Amino acid sequence: MIVAIGLLVALGSAHSAFAGDGTVDGGSGEAGSGTPDPQSGGDSAKGGIGAHIRISQSAVGSGRPTSNATSTNVNWKPPVCWYEPMYTSEEYEEFIKSAYAGAQEPAASYAKKRADEGFHKDDKGLWWQVKFRDDDFSADCPVTTDNWEIWVPPADPRPDPHKLTPEILSELAYNATKLPTPPVVLSPGAQRLVVNLGTRVKLDGDFDRVWTTADIDYKGVQMAATTVATPVALRVDAGTDDADPQSCTYDLVKGDGGYTVDSAGADCNVTYRRSSGSGTYPFKASITWKVTWTDSADPDGPARAPALPDGLSTVEQDVAVKEIQAVNR
Repeated sequence: MIVAIGLLVALGSAHSAFAGDGTVDGGSGEAGSGTPDPQSGGDSAKGGIGAHIRISQSAVGSGRPTSNATSTNVNWKPPVCWYEPMYTSEEYEEFIKSAYAGAQEPAASYAKKRADEGFHKDDKGLWWQVKFRDDDFSADCPVTTDNWEIWVPPADPRPDPHKLTPEILSELAYNATKLPTPPVVLSPGAQRLVVNLGTRVKLDGDFDRVWTTADIDYKGVQMAATTVATPVALRVDAGTDDADPQSCTYDLVKGDGGYTVDSAGADCNVTYRRSSGSGTYPFKASITWKVTWTDSADPDGPARAPALPDGLSTVEQDVAVKEIQAVNR
């Protein structure tokens, strides 16, 4: 395994020097680091991942803090790697001869092998190249020197399981999604909570769905997927066993300004039974987001299967709980 990884790293170093389209693979812009970069004056965040996959996200509210979406399914993982279209046969020949000129072993043998195969000259199709989300050469992505690049004809009889598809794009979009932290307002205020008095909770400001699109338009390959995260419920946790109830969950209601909740009059409101003394309790609020995806750049397109797991965004704040002393006469 160590030898195989070292060989892949050596090949990757040669590949990074030439992207086949006049750009440097792994640079900024479309071939960015995978972290969306806010565009000044715009309504969304844009960035890239891999070589030619673009990521864009809708606005999440003016100045609202965000964090990466957390999956409610602890076993869910985003794609480790995938194949993207990269070269025509002519470009691939030029790439191999340029990137591996004077290369040492094992890269020299790799270049010779590809030359001996003839680069699929005059064949219809494209060379697709493997891309790693986090440069993770792991068993989750069994790439070897035999399939670092794959030749894909127009009619692909047996597509590689890692070949880019709208489903893979949807998973990459999900992984890139940033969700707003819950804008929770407590009443009484966070530093003025009172023993045996229910804690009223409401959301403040515009709070609406978030969509993220991952798309590629390169060498005639056009593909897109959009994930749509819709807030459905708010859960609050007291942060101590000395509360009854210790947690409450509220369904969110769609209003004119987005999704809202106000627990005034609700059957459940966190009620502290003991003061926090000179300290505080870690009060936590979490929004559950229902996530769907569609195989286009249209967030209102029809939902596709398989389903993506629900997402979570969480905020924690310290609250002080006081005990009001009653005087008996």
